[in-house]
Amino acid sequence: MALSPPPRTSGAPAARVRRALFSRISPPQLIALSFAAGILVGAALLALPVTHGAGRSVTFLQALFTATSALCVTGLNVIDPGRDFNRLGQVIILILIQVGGLGIITFGTVFALVTRRRVNYSERIRLAQQVSAFSAGDVVPLIRNIFLYTFVIEGVGALLLALRFVPLEGWGRGLFYAVFHSVSAFNNAGFALYSDNYLRFVGDDLVSLVTAFLIILGGLGFLVQLNVVAHLLRPRRNRLLVHSKLALTMTAALLLFGTLIYLGLEWNNPRTLAPLNLEDKLLASFFQSVVTRTAGFNTLDYGVMGPATLFLSIILMFIGANPGSTGGGIKTSTFYVMMASAWSMVRGRGEVVLFSRRIDRETVIRAMTVGLLSIGLVNLMFVLLLIFNTNPNLPFLHLFFESVSAFATVGLSMNATPLLNPAQEIVVILLMYLGRIGPLTFAVAFNSREEADLVKYPAEKDILIG
Repeated sequence: MALSPPPRTSGAPAARVRRALFSRISPPQLIALSFAAGILVGAALLALPVTHGAGRSVTFLQALFTATSALCVTGLNVIDPGRDFNRLGQVIILILIQVGGLGIITFGTVFALVTRRRVNYSERIRLAQQVSAFSAGDVVPLIRNIFLYTFVIEGVGALLLALRFVPLEGWGRGLFYAVFHSVSAFNNAGFALYSDNYLRFVGDDLVSLVTAFLIILGGLGFLVQLNVVAHLLRPRRNRLLVHSKLALTMTAALLLFGTLIYLGLEWNNPRTLAPLNLEDKLLASFFQSVVTRTAGFNTLDYGVMGPATLFLSIILMFIGANPGSTGGGIKTSTFYVMMASAWSMVRGRGEVVLFSRRIDRETVIRAMTVGLLSIGLVNLMFVLLLIFNTNPNLPFLHLFFESVSAFATVGLSMNATPLLNPAQEIVVILLMYLGRIGPLTFAVAFNSREEADLVKYPAEKDILIG
């Protein structure tokens, strides 16, 4: 009698269990958890003495702050990355910036494509949410295009910046500086390897303009960039989406508004624009308008600007860049929908119309929710910064500016970040993290209750508003 072979004890059941557990994680949860895990890994690497500069010592909290700022593409620093980290540490920061800008899940998908692993539908859903895609069907080709486009733009930016950095720093150091600052600019990170950030380049046309346009391209959003390129190549076949029109219009309007604000309010400030000639004043004003939209580089010192300039800078930082981009803030489309719906209500119109298209009610409610949650989060964390504050050199405005900058992942500071105590550093770390993944994403990620509306109650119109 022949004996049947023993059952195979492969890892297939365990693999199926892992896939089942993984599939139960919602897209918001995966985004939140992946960024948290990436921050911890980055902090552990940056805390290693082998990554520190000669004679420098970095604590774990400082490494955690730096890793969070890099992965969340913010740019705030409690230490000097150009001096406190050696080349290995700076390369780790560079990788964190690139991964954070494009998205951890995006990199996972590229790894799957390289290893020829099939990307299933649930993974496509997660990807679509991370890159703000409209549909999960074409998300994998979209990711390929995003990576190709990103590395081409960053490569061109690095070559142009090398024209300035190589003569200044030498071939090896200059090329690394060019690559680092190109990646940092395109990903709207604002990390610089100079102790004064970009103050030394206030009148440098090449560095300022190349960096500014890298920031603008990164802040437009990948979907917008690819849609514009496709439209320019084949205008009849590829129409310009309403979302792209809105993103381009808002970007141009905010850039013009910011440039005029800095030019007008800082024209006679002896510590910012007053000593510069007309050309450099225009260049510096344009550059500050660009970086306020979540980049973090600065050719002017925000610590000596006037209160009106700082207040309007806070508003620009809070608005931020476009959805699906490397930038932060509540996003330009959110701001537009909020303002347009309020204006529509004032005019007595029931619907918001944009480029001959109606904006549906769900989009309006989502925009209002994002705006309200963001305002609440910034103010809550700002109050905590005030409660934990023990430094008389950190007044009200400095901490509020820091709060909005951290939430919007901008990275600009009134020279307050190095003065924060450990408790305040933890608050800013949380703000950068929540600002990068988005308050609405975080709220949805850890609210597992899905209740169906089984009962529909009658509407109540007797509640007075305003």
